[in-house]
Amino acid sequence: MATGQVLFHRFYHSKSFVRQPMEITAMGCLCCASKVEEAPRRIRDVISVFEHIKQVRGGKTIEPVLLDQGYINLKNQVIKAERRVLKELGFCVHVKHPHKIVVMYLQILGFEKHKRLVQLSWNYMNDSLRTDVFVRFSPETIACACIYLSARKLGIVLPKKPAWYLLFGSVETDLKDISIRILKLYARAKPDADQLDKIVSKLEQAYQESRQRLKQAVQEGGASGVVSGGTATPIKNENHSTFSPGVAVAAVTQQPEINKGISVDSAGSTPSSSKGEEKNHVTSTITKKSSRVVDSPPRSPSLSPSEKQGKDRRRKSRHHSHHHHHHRKKRSRSRSRSRSRSRDDKRREQRERGDRAGNDKDNKRKERESTQKSTTATSDRYGGGEGRDRERDREKERDYKYRSKDNHSLREEKRDSKKERSRHRDRSLSRDRRR
Repeated sequence: MATGQVLFHRFYHSKSFVRQPMEITAMGCLCCASKVEEAPRRIRDVISVFEHIKQVRGGKTIEPVLLDQGYINLKNQVIKAERRVLKELGFCVHVKHPHKIVVMYLQILGFEKHKRLVQLSWNYMNDSLRTDVFVRFSPETIACACIYLSARKLGIVLPKKPAWYLLFGSVETDLKDISIRILKLYARAKPDADQLDKIVSKLEQAYQESRQRLKQAVQEGGASGVVSGGTATPIKNENHSTFSPGVAVAAVTQQPEINKGISVDSAGSTPSSSKGEEKNHVTSTITKKSSRVVDSPPRSPSLSPSEKQGKDRRRKSRHHSHHHHHHRKKRSRSRSRSRSRSRDDKRREQRERGDRAGNDKDNKRKERESTQKSTTATSDRYGGGEGRDRERDREKERDYKYRSKDNHSLREEKRDSKKERSRHRDRSLSRDRRR
């Protein structure tokens, strides 16, 4: 209950009762508080309790809530209200209640066995939840104010030198402010819920009317802005001139009329200055040119047969250029041809490379054989068994080197062929996708 009240005060500290319905928001705060305090309740239970309280206050016959379309709509509104509360509070729903703090402070002051003082302080604490002190002050200050008010009420003397509330980080002015707010709650008359609802509904109606009037004013202002855009005059600065967006269009549309007016005036009036003469001269030349363009009859060109053929070809080419599909097909064919040519060239290069590698292997083999013959001849000539062994070891090392080189070249060739295959596959896939 206390958590729900604090969340309610926090929400309406920045929102209006006119824009957000109070009863639905209270239901949403209670549902949220039940989840925060790890005692969740169904929305159906909350709605049924609120309806029961309304029936008891109004003196009506107590009836259960009907699970009709109205109930479903109300349930959806409560869910939305809970989300709205969470969003407005920034999901900071932690509430530190001063009930435990009151008991702890009375234990420190040595009045934990004074049941009347403890009970009165606790009552003031619960009643303060109906005010907005939880939004204005810290829970420690509120606990001190409840003890201060109950001690004044019962006539119990608390330590003054030093003042007991200074030990808990509070100031006397804050304690007096909270005490006055709580006491005003008892002096106030009991509010009528129906009367308050009527006042809120009137305010809501006035708010909606003002909003509608504002919308109409904005629409009328927008329409008048569009109309006055054509007659607006440009604002010229010293360095550059700036125009409104509507002025440019209006200037373009009004230009021929302006030129006509100038030409008429120049025909029937005498210029008084050189500037006026220049303007009139310009306008007269413009009108002459326009009359030439209008009066000139259409020419009938006589074309030779070759020119006619060229013209027909141009028309055909234009006609074909409009058909993008044919153009795309031609382009794709030319691409496929160029790709097939590049593939043939690469295969040819690979063959040439393989032939060269084979020739190089044959040459190396011949060199090895010649070296073996020369080594055997030298060994036979000098007749040394150790020399023959050394020569064999050298030959083995050379063979190993040559083989490793050949293997490396074969690996590179295999890698290149794999890459080529993957490229070919990618191209064929992309071609299929294009089709």
